[in-house]
Amino acid sequence: MKNKKFFPLSFLAILLVSCAGTKYTQKMVLSWEENFNQLNGFDTTRWSKIPRGTPDWQKYMSPFDSCYAMRDGKLILRGIVNNSLPNDTATYLTGGVYTKDKVGFGFGRLEIYAKLNGARGAWPAFWLLSQGMKWPDGGEIDIMERLNFDSIAYQTVHSHYTYNLEMKEPKQGATGVINPDDFNNYAVELHPDSLVFFINNKRTFAYPRIQTDKEGQFPFDQYKYYLLLDMQLGGGWVGSVDAADLPVEMEIDWVRFYAFKQKH
Repeated sequence: MKNKKFFPLSFLAILLVSCAGTKYTQKMVLSWEENFNQLNGFDTTRWSKIPRGTPDWQKYMSPFDSCYAMRDGKLILRGIVNNSLPNDTATYLTGGVYTKDKVGFGFGRLEIYAKLNGARGAWPAFWLLSQGMKWPDGGEIDIMERLNFDSIAYQTVHSHYTYNLEMKEPKQGATGVINPDDFNNYAVELHPDSLVFFINNKRTFAYPRIQTDKEGQFPFDQYKYYLLLDMQLGGGWVGSVDAADLPVEMEIDWVRFYAFKQKH
């Protein structure tokens, strides 16, 4: 995280995937999904609310009920002006959930189908962090970050190699066009030798493992990763918030994880 139409895959689909350096085809099997069909809140055996923290992305996170909703089979995460919590000095409040210590993802394809409503200072994100290592050693995989009213989304890789050592090669990020007025499909594939990113099933870029004497270039084959879905506001990257644009919502229809099964 910087401070820092829908094309469905059928259930138990068998897809042939190719990736630089991958010498085999793989079978992808739907092994986990979340459709947000609950009426009285998200499934707490899978998801927790993200607590407040000091980084830009986390400074307005709140458990306040008005930042969350379940509507028409979708999880709604909001960014709002804080007019309701006099004991909370935060100007704004945002909602976010993660699977930390509850659900971990390894090799496979993770997809999120969502609509990102715009606002000045809005910074919604879907991303993965290591279950077992501190940041940035365990790596970070940004599946989607969108700023303000943009018609593009950012997809980025962070690690000790990219952040602490400031290495610039191989390419560590790209953008892809989205429909800002509709739902879009955001995806990443975690392979033993690469990460491959997609928006609406169009490949945006791949981050490969390379041979290097520098540490931490590809930690992504060593850990399970937890998923964060959060509606963020403001910060050094996205800029200031316009309160007149709030509340702003992110609507998440579903999340699906297709595990890889090697097929020589």
